[in-house]
Amino acid sequence: MMKQPNWLLHRAYVTPERVALIYQDKKWTFRDLADEVNELSNRLAQTSLKKGEAVGLLMNNHPQMVMLVHACFSLGFKIVLLNNKLTKAERRFQLEDAKAAALFTEPVYASDHKGELPVYTMETLPEAGQENVKKIENDFDLNQTATIMYTSGTTGRPKGVEQTFGNHFHSAVSSALNMGLREDDRWLISLPLFHISGLSALFKSVIYGMTVVLHEKFDVDEVIGSIEQHRVTMISVVQTMLSRLLSRLEECPSSLRCLLLGGGPAPLTMLQESKEKGFPVFQSYGMTETCSQIVTLAPEFSVEKLGSAGKPLFGCELKIQDGTRICRPFEHGEIMVKGANVMKGYLYREESNAAAFDQGWLKTGDIGYVDEEGFLFVLDRRSDLIISGGENIYPAEIEAVLLTHSHVKEAGVTGIDDDRWGEVPAAFLVTDHKIPENELYALCESHLAKYKWPASFHFVDELPRNASNKLQRHRLKSKGFLDDSN
Repeated sequence: MMKQPNWLLHRAYVTPERVALIYQDKKWTFRDLADEVNELSNRLAQTSLKKGEAVGLLMNNHPQMVMLVHACFSLGFKIVLLNNKLTKAERRFQLEDAKAAALFTEPVYASDHKGELPVYTMETLPEAGQENVKKIENDFDLNQTATIMYTSGTTGRPKGVEQTFGNHFHSAVSSALNMGLREDDRWLISLPLFHISGLSALFKSVIYGMTVVLHEKFDVDEVIGSIEQHRVTMISVVQTMLSRLLSRLEECPSSLRCLLLGGGPAPLTMLQESKEKGFPVFQSYGMTETCSQIVTLAPEFSVEKLGSAGKPLFGCELKIQDGTRICRPFEHGEIMVKGANVMKGYLYREESNAAAFDQGWLKTGDIGYVDEEGFLFVLDRRSDLIISGGENIYPAEIEAVLLTHSHVKEAGVTGIDDDRWGEVPAAFLVTDHKIPENELYALCESHLAKYKWPASFHFVDELPRNASNKLQRHRLKSKGFLDDSN
């Protein structure tokens, strides 16, 4: 059994006066944070909850959420991170599926789940006991489940991903070995803490001894001000956030040394603009099941290896497989990954786990290839693959081309039934200006083989997305959505 000292307590012992957290105009050192977490742990210990039980956590990005995460770990609770964009019914399913014994939340959500399970807010938690808590976990078992995050569920019911303390620790270490670690590093988190990209930076903070600058949400002007005021060096972004930063800034803030880009490869124009303005963009590939990034592309390769997610982090492995056959360079197949940051498994899903793993390798369900130098190129989700006249078509490839048009703001492509070809691509576009179809076909002609051209273009006000803001391509082909397009 591999154990490590409680991360926050150990960090508060090693570097007590170092700044741990900045939120708006308030700062906490690691000692301050540990003291407040100890007080909170004492309050949690007055409830009837027991070590090993799962508890739901439904909160916005706030210091109280940071402290609750550490307090739950200190008492040995497994945390079910709930997305606050989900409906009550979706959250109820996840709480029931995880067998959550209680829910910690904010007053605004508290009434949603009353009567279903014990619900606590910071205002309704019991007062601290007279004596210090005797149940504090001074060590973490690296094989023990720390957090449970439900997959987005683009198809079917979402599944709970069991992430262990070891998964989170090795994710942080692999990231540091890839991007380096500096004494003055400060990581700005504006992505939700209930997502792995936000939460993983929180764990990096206590493992590295690094300051986190926390924002409730991404507001481009507030984030730019915060980067400059607090000399932020690292920030996790998705494509829309990077786009907004580029639109506001003519050059990269001098303190920034890394923008870790997740959520899919960025379009060529965005990468070129990033390079011209000096933004050090690290493209990455990862998922909830891999506790954030598992493959990352360094900025020096961002144009030379355009569209690539990079190479596996140190200690991680990658292969492309077609059935039982390992693919050669440039051959398309399923992306398989292995590493100490790969999940323990799906919670209470024996069949899913048997299907997800192959001799220790995780089947990602994504399609991609590696080039002759081992750089990964992610093409699409296997479930989104369009097979037209026997040809494999990847919607993301078509979407990337359509997004190069200056008036196309969002693009979604899916396969629709066709008597002759079986399936053909159809494109759904959000635009800021009317675009003649012949312009779009001319764009496709210059970048795509003819069988990849969309058979139709549909102009819509918005694209269907889930609570994690991921495009739901399977909903594009629904009759209701088609009827609403013009």
